Amino acid sequence: MIIVGLCTLPQSAEAQRQGRPPRERRLIASDTLTPPARNIPTSDSLLAKADTLVKLDSANIMPTSDIKTDILYFAEDSIITDFTENKVYLYKKAWFEYGEMRLDADRIVIDWKNSELYAYGLTDSLGNVSGNPFFKDGNSVYEIRKEMRYNFKTQKAIIKDVVTEQQDGVLRGTTIKKTEDGSIYLDHGYYTTCKLTKPHWHISSSKIKSITGKQVVSGPFNLYFNGIPTPLGLPFGLIPDTPEEKASGVIFPSYGKEQVRGLSLRDIGYYFAFNDYIHMRVTADIFSKGGWGVKSQSMYTKRYRFNGGFNLDFQKFVSPETELNPVDYNTFRVQWTHTPQTRGTGRFSASVNAGSTSYFNNIVNPNNFTNNVTSDLSSNVSYSKTFAGTPFSMSANLRHSQSVQTGEVRMDLPTIGVNMNRQSPFKNVKFEPLKTLNIAWNFNLQNSISNRIQQQFGVNNPETGSRPGTIPFTVDNFGLLLRNGNNGARNTIPLSSNFTLFKYFTGTASADYTELWYMQRYSYFYNPATQRVDRITQDGFNRVGYYTTSFAMNTNFYGFYNFKGNGKLQTIRHHIAPTFSFNFNPDFSDPAYGYYQEVQENASGRIQRYSRHQGLIFGEAPRGESRALSIGLRNVVEAKIKVDSDSTEGETKKIPLLESFNINTAYNFAADSFKLAPFQLSARTSFFDRKVSVNVSGSLDPYAVQSTVLSNGTTSFRRINDYTWNRGQGIGVIRNASLNVNASFNPQNGQNPGQVRDELTQDFLSRGGIMNEVVENEINRIVADPSQYIDWNIPWNLTMGYNLSYAKQTNNTINVTSALNVSGDLSISEMWKINFNTGYNFDSKEITQTMIGIARDLHCWQMNVNWVPFGRFTSYNIDIRVKSSILQDLKVSRRRSFFDR
Repeated sequence: MIIVGLCTLPQSAEAQRQGRPPRERRLIASDTLTPPARNIPTSDSLLAKADTLVKLDSANIMPTSDIKTDILYFAEDSIITDFTENKVYLYKKAWFEYGEMRLDADRIVIDWKNSELYAYGLTDSLGNVSGNPFFKDGNSVYEIRKEMRYNFKTQKAIIKDVVTEQQDGVLRGTTIKKTEDGSIYLDHGYYTTCKLTKPHWHISSSKIKSITGKQVVSGPFNLYFNGIPTPLGLPFGLIPDTPEEKASGVIFPSYGKEQVRGLSLRDIGYYFAFNDYIHMRVTADIFSKGGWGVKSQSMYTKRYRFNGGFNLDFQKFVSPETELNPVDYNTFRVQWTHTPQTRGTGRFSASVNAGSTSYFNNIVNPNNFTNNVTSDLSSNVSYSKTFAGTPFSMSANLRHSQSVQTGEVRMDLPTIGVNMNRQSPFKNVKFEPLKTLNIAWNFNLQNSISNRIQQQFGVNNPETGSRPGTIPFTVDNFGLLLRNGNNGARNTIPLSSNFTLFKYFTGTASADYTELWYMQRYSYFYNPATQRVDRITQDGFNRVGYYTTSFAMNTNFYGFYNFKGNGKLQTIRHHIAPTFSFNFNPDFSDPAYGYYQEVQENASGRIQRYSRHQGLIFGEAPRGESRALSIGLRNVVEAKIKVDSDSTEGETKKIPLLESFNINTAYNFAADSFKLAPFQLSARTSFFDRKVSVNVSGSLDPYAVQSTVLSNGTTSFRRINDYTWNRGQGIGVIRNASLNVNASFNPQNGQNPGQVRDELTQDFLSRGGIMNEVVENEINRIVADPSQYIDWNIPWNLTMGYNLSYAKQTNNTINVTSALNVSGDLSISEMWKINFNTGYNFDSKEITQTMIGIARDLHCWQMNVNWVPFGRFTSYNIDIRVKSSILQDLKVSRRRSFFDR
């Protein structure tokens, strides 16, 4: 039954429940104020005076109510109104709504005089309480075990024995005071992330305050497990209750031990969420032997414009490793990513990954072993511009590459490119070869410096060796690096046309012209005093121009074989795609072109050709004439089979029998010997709904090998210009071959770790994220953590990979390597999971890097044990931590790794 209106008569009335409660109506206060009538006489001497009452309006002097919106309430059993006390009593499955607030309980008392609500459950004859209050205010929900009092004008409340959820956590207190802004004060309360009625763990404190959208603060607290108090606790607690993108706070450290720097306290610092656009993470590392480190990781974004991140890591190594050779040096790493949103015709982007050469050889990352074996670093800062209404565009790049193993550093400062898109000047001509004719132009200017120093004199100087050396990339050597700079420009003009030949063939004719511009070239002369060829540099502008032409033709053949009868195999289709191409370019090493020089090489008078532009940034003109015919043949074999279906017509599906089988070779008519190139073969297929994939590739040499016994009794082998079938050596010699077999099995077609990593990466990028080391570490942590990605409903998952490599040299030396990799997981119970990653190297007869992990789902906690039993990265770690994202630092962890020893 529903009561509508506010009544003030000094009497009481009681109404019993009717057969069907009427539709509730809105509570509307009656308007007792009526604007007074205005009877202004038509003629009066007072009209000459200003009438101030004309400006008054009863609507403007009408009193306003504290009630801002409609009030609705309902009770299933009965509603009693006490007009003397101005109260309403709601019984059985009652509710009260006011704006975003809703209160449900078996008994609700509405005090109109004080604008208060009083709610509690009903107790039966056996002492059982039912219909306890359930209170919702905006996004906050309160499950009340006893009673509550709420002022719907001030939005303040006093609640007895309540449970409420704050972000990922649950708060419970014997008495709670709620303020107007949603903050709550708890007396003798606890905090937990376990959603069970009897939580597995909680933090207990006599005083807790929750500030909405900011944090939860507690006084002295103790940590409880399954209701049992522990000695673990702190004088105060601070738990963030802020959206993740706006939370600033302290970053708690981890501990460990290194052999060189001793005991460590890592990653202690603070996270700064300055605003919605810039965040920064500043941490420090401290070591017992005197070393230290500072890290800064920042992220920035501007909606619809750009986003990026900047990371800096500086480490100071100080350690009295030995009295004679103490450790004292610095190492650093810099990372910067900047990605713009597609906007306008200009685009600036950056991807910087640089640092000292020894960084990855000294900084141990226990969570990402890949960093410890990284061999190359690269960076690129670019700006591109498209000129609207024209076919032209330009780009400028600053590039950096660095080898950690060799110490070689190269920097392009800058690289400038100007491009003209393909243009079709005869697109309106009906003759197809001219209609499809297109031309383009590409210009590339580069200026490069490197610490790999070329020798200035002596092409084959025995003192310096044939290979250039490297010097440290330091400020002191910067002048020498600049003098050793390499620069030049390259122009490329590609010309091509597509057309149909003989109805079933597609032809492509193309010609490419390349011109190189250099500011220097080399001249060579024989030095009889040293009996070697020396080189001198000649400064001045010079050009290198060369061209290549080609004509290609391809077509497609299809063969079908249909099977009769009602068998599952219906049809087999064979697709053959042959390709023929002819390439021509003259011998630009001819001295007539001026790009090569013929020089006496030794005292016997042997003549050798040397390139005048050898080692320059864009290389030299191609050596040797080419009139080569290239032949390629691609094969695909598929089958169509019936599948079980309820349809009367029957359904079919295609399955691959041979996804590809390719054969490629070439014949150079201009070569004086070895005209036929080796045959390149490759094949790929899969089985069992692509659960098993097989890849095979190899190279077949058609030329024979001749053996000769020398005077010292040894045998020499050399490749001769005669085919193997003419010498009885078969159809050819397999010089190299490889076999890769990969398989992934599980009973429910679940995802393997590689698929999970790809899915997480793509999902992160699709949401506008920027990949950096922090993100990669987090993705790797999730993939490596079984509780994060393993589907506990899948009893097992197995992934296998086998690699076989074969190589045969001309002297009949054979090298065979093979390895097997196995990974997977196994559920031994509903809450226990074992995962593993191992392998076997058949060449060295050793087990490869092995990891065994155990995962235990503890409901609100999770336990992970990872063990690497042997090898370079021998280690183990045990983690027991809360699943909630806001309490990731609340964990019991013990770690001992290879860097602890």
